[in-house]
Amino acid sequence: MSYRRAVPAFVIIAVAFSLVFFGLGNYLGARQNANSDERIAALRAEVAFLRLRELQTATGTTGRLPGATAMMDTENRAAIVADVKRELSAEMGLLPLTLLRNRRNSFVELNSYDDHGTSNYGTAGYLGNGYFITVKHAVIALGQEGSAEPRRIAAIKVNYKGRFLTAHLVDSGDARAEVDPGDWAIIKVKESIDLPALHVNLGYSFDFADPIFRLGNDYSKGIILSTGYVGQKTSNNLVTCLTDGHPGVSGGGVLNQEGDLVGIPIGRMQGDYRFSFILPIRAEMLRKVK
Repeated sequence: MSYRRAVPAFVIIAVAFSLVFFGLGNYLGARQNANSDERIAALRAEVAFLRLRELQTATGTTGRLPGATAMMDTENRAAIVADVKRELSAEMGLLPLTLLRNRRNSFVELNSYDDHGTSNYGTAGYLGNGYFITVKHAVIALGQEGSAEPRRIAAIKVNYKGRFLTAHLVDSGDARAEVDPGDWAIIKVKESIDLPALHVNLGYSFDFADPIFRLGNDYSKGIILSTGYVGQKTSNNLVTCLTDGHPGVSGGGVLNQEGDLVGIPIGRMQGDYRFSFILPIRAEMLRKVK
């Protein structure tokens, strides 16, 4: 008799547990989907708000060295670096630390000097065999048409392990202004250098809300990593990105989750450092890279 009573009790308990776990699984699945939908909805709202401004308000993100304009004070700069570190602590798990360290070593500080005595700083990414990719507006003076005293870039240098090596222009796009699909350039140094070459991915789709990583010479304080998300594709073949566009990051690298180079940051929305413009890497840019 005790055996007959135990069977119904066991069945009842098993059914109860099944219902509880089934319900819990559905609840957690629904919460996960809801959280994902909420994140994407928030990103869409942020991008929609920022896109209300016209593209013509975009500006490049190369920086001016001391003497041309005042540098950001130490307190504000430290606050920005702290914000970047907090952001990274939440996103770092997307890429192995060893891979991030290796990719960071593929970028160098770039400085250009014009014949008016002005110096600018930016970033360049290493492609191998002495070749670097950067932005055109960092190595060629744009927007000089009609100027009574046009500027001309007299020298280009990259900071290689504390030494400033002279680089020469190899190729560039057809941009006549900053933040343009033709705002790219290839430079080369003659000296033998030992840097890890970037792996270029020409097929990255830049899907909305995909996480990306940006490396650049942030405020001329070294190569700093920042995280962000893909925004929307623009009508002139650029891509918006929700990540910082501080001075100096132009010509740096935009990496996907595998650590491939998929684009270069070329500018930001004027007056809003949260909203950057990315130039996707195209085969055309590598036509003279051996």
